[in-house]
Amino acid sequence: MIDVVEVLRACPLFAGFPDVAISEAAPHARVRRFGKNEAVYEKGEPQVWLCVIASGMVRIHSVNAQGREAMLIVLDQGAWVGDAVFAPGAGRVYGATAHTDAEIVELPGEFFRGLMARYPQSYPVVLDCISRRLWSAMTLIEEDALRGTLTRIGRRLLFLCDIQRGGGKAGAGPVTIALTREHIANMMGMTRQGVHQTLKRFQDEGLIELGYGFITVTDEQALSAFLDTSLD
Repeated sequence: MIDVVEVLRACPLFAGFPDVAISEAAPHARVRRFGKNEAVYEKGEPQVWLCVIASGMVRIHSVNAQGREAMLIVLDQGAWVGDAVFAPGAGRVYGATAHTDAEIVELPGEFFRGLMARYPQSYPVVLDCISRRLWSAMTLIEEDALRGTLTRIGRRLLFLCDIQRGGGKAGAGPVTIALTREHIANMMGMTRQGVHQTLKRFQDEGLIELGYGFITVTDEQALSAFLDTSLD
């Protein structure tokens, strides 16, 4: 049984709300369960619900006219999806699909916007969360345009770590990302072989550990420092 209050409280987007606001929001939320590869919502659908991942993982993606899916990002427990809920009337820019079996708490977008208005102390945290996502996206665009494979993959791993941590301060401890080499290649429009060679180099440097279906970044700060000094 999902505790909606605890799910919302654990989401960084709600960190600026007092407990009374989260208790007020809980009765307006609904819980939905999805099987692996089941669509959560499609691109272009009305942006009605703000979605918080209670368990499992959700991938954000786009599909071309031939039906080929391009994975953009995978979000884990505690993350939210549906940023365009802040723009009433806008359609969803991308689709979302359960990457694993997943449970999602959905809150009506209109109610969430009203909740912010009633508790204006939430605005700095909400704006910071949205700004961090925008800054990360713009950084990835810059890296893709100006840097080589090593830096692109390394920075993408750091971005995924940031998402995994919910946007908190990077620490020295390991962060495990439940993605394969194929997922990374699909996400970045690269070949599996090219991604594998780069990941192996990171592993040889002691920066990551490769497992079956996951990648562990052993020290984000060390990986970032390595990328800063690389000539890629």
